Amino acid sequence: MTEPAVLEHTDLAGNLALITSEIADIIDRLDIGQAAPLVRLIQQADRIFVVGAGRSGLVLKMAAMRLMHLGLTVHVVGESTTPAIGPGDLLIAASGSGTTSSVVHAAATAARVGAKVASYTTTADAALAGLSDRVFIIPAAQKTDHRGTLSRQYSGSLFEQALLIATEAVFHTVWDLDGVPADELWPRHANLE
Repeated sequence: MTEPAVLEHTDLAGNLALITSEIADIIDRLDIGQAAPLVRLIQQADRIFVVGAGRSGLVLKMAAMRLMHLGLTVHVVGESTTPAIGPGDLLIAASGSGTTSSVVHAAATAARVGAKVASYTTTADAALAGLSDRVFIIPAAQKTDHRGTLSRQYSGSLFEQALLIATEAVFHTVWDLDGVPADELWPRHANLE
């Protein structure tokens, strides 16, 4: 049995610096103009549905929670209580590759029944972007890009980190425009924890 590598404080500090540097770089390269139409779609939607697979799906669940705090009706695709989507609704989808089959299928269904589709992805040429009314491009590495040219982090981490920041920025913008004080949002926070 081999001995595990010795952890040095500098290893953690170096990795923290790497991650924060990559996040700062990606945030600088985001086209914030792509977010304004998404804010309008959220404001106009009767109901909002979110869909993503894996860690992207977890980030969108966090975004769904924030939008629910604003008093919006929000559903997570795949949960047993999620109703059918229809006209007047908005599907927010995330897939780094833009080709995740479950996410693309959900977007196709939403578009077919007349709902609006907004997506977060790394490429405008992917199937998900083609099905979307609005696309927010996050110029990060896809999870299958192991060359390390766009990110030295593992398997899509930078996309998911930037996705979290982008969805938080969208939430804060919707909240600012709504003007509701934080103490009015708080009663909607989960109390069955």
